Amino acid sequence: MVPSGHTDGWTLFFLAAFVQCVHLQRNNSSLLDADPLSENQTYRPVLQPTEVAPTTGSYVIIGRDGTPCIKATVGAEFIVTEEKKTWFFNLNPSRVMVSGYCGNDEALLSLTLPGNASGLHFTFRKEKESVYVADLTAYLSPQPACKGCFNKTYLGSVTQKKLFEAASGQSFKCTTEQSIRLGSQLSIKLGHLQMQAFSLQDGQYGIALECWPDFDRRIIPHIIRAVLIGLLLITVLSLLLIRERRRSGYERL
Repeated sequence: MVPSGHTDGWTLFFLAAFVQCVHLQRNNSSLLDADPLSENQTYRPVLQPTEVAPTTGSYVIIGRDGTPCIKATVGAEFIVTEEKKTWFFNLNPSRVMVSGYCGNDEALLSLTLPGNASGLHFTFRKEKESVYVADLTAYLSPQPACKGCFNKTYLGSVTQKKLFEAASGQSFKCTTEQSIRLGSQLSIKLGHLQMQAFSLQDGQYGIALECWPDFDRRIIPHIIRAVLIGLLLITVLSLLLIRERRRSGYERL
């Protein structure tokens, strides 16, 4: 679990809304079509009491030179705590609007739902030969989670960190789900994650840097298997040695 960065709630909300508007203007070409809503309709996410694996979506930001400068594949789940209960909402890739930009040393990928009902913002930073997500911000304005609950926006962020770090020209990959606490009432769970910013050869991911949870999940079974085989060999050798000593004892008699 990543430690949360506590920030004033409303300040984060207005900041996220402002950032979204600015980046939509800066990169209209990266906007994906979502299900249309009439002017009188407002999209409100519905929180669910049970957890379901989110659908994985693929998102691309096109740079000023017309080539992809950010590529991300991820399934995202918002986790809300309200009235001492946990509620879930999965980001649906078919409704997501994608925006962002790429500068020389900083890049942004914003995933939002119609009407700014939710947002997930990744701010990438390039430092020497390393690329990482320095800031991760999310907010969610769902229908009230329970009877008697008020309309509420849940939001939070993790800032000044080095998340999903990889060498320049490489991608960060982690199929294992990662839960990141963003605020007192909001966490985000990311699964089947792969992302890369600034340098993409022909719009494709570079060599994938495997995350530690994936490495552990892949290596630990081999280690356990090797230990069991070692213990089995030790046991067999011990039995053979004991048997041989007994035979030698019988011959001396």
